[in-house]
Amino acid sequence: MLYDITPPITPALPVWPGDNAATREVLMHMDKGDTVTLSTLRATVHLGAHADAPNHYAKDGRDIAAQPLERYIGPCQVVRISIARGERIGARHLPKGVDISEKRVLFATNTYDHAQGFTTDFAALEPALIDMLGARDVATIGIDTPSVDLFDSKDLPAHAAMHRNDIAILEGLILRDVPPGRYELIAPPLALVGFDASPVRAVLRTID
Repeated sequence: MLYDITPPITPALPVWPGDNAATREVLMHMDKGDTVTLSTLRATVHLGAHADAPNHYAKDGRDIAAQPLERYIGPCQVVRISIARGERIGARHLPKGVDISEKRVLFATNTYDHAQGFTTDFAALEPALIDMLGARDVATIGIDTPSVDLFDSKDLPAHAAMHRNDIAILEGLILRDVPPGRYELIAPPLALVGFDASPVRAVLRTID
């Protein structure tokens, strides 16, 4: 079974305030007698479900094209967190009895809904939790919010913790209908040379 954990890309899909929402310019269309339909997409690379590149938050960071593909493909674990809006997820929020043993982990917080427009009170991650997961060889962390840091964060401590642990970031996922457990993650970014992120078509496949 496949779970598509990617929001549909439309002009109405919320983006970070000040960033560019998706727009489509139709250059040619078969309905007008053209041989083909041809479009141009203009949007932020931090659009919907996306992978942050280290150069988004660290001067010495890799661009998204240089990120190892295995970070975004392979066994992963979905962990559902009970947390208030505007809080950071710490080790204390992990469900009892849940052992994070996969190299890729996705946190479902249910604190952000794309359909409601851009809201600023979503949950984020504590740096100490990221350090703990890094010590367990976690290579990728994803979340169902626009950022691993809180909206009003200026020093971005969670992003900094991701960088020092060399952990890949996935943001903007839709996990509300995904039961917690283990899956295969398929969410490779585009090889956008020099860019600080890439949209992904993130999919989870159940493991028999």
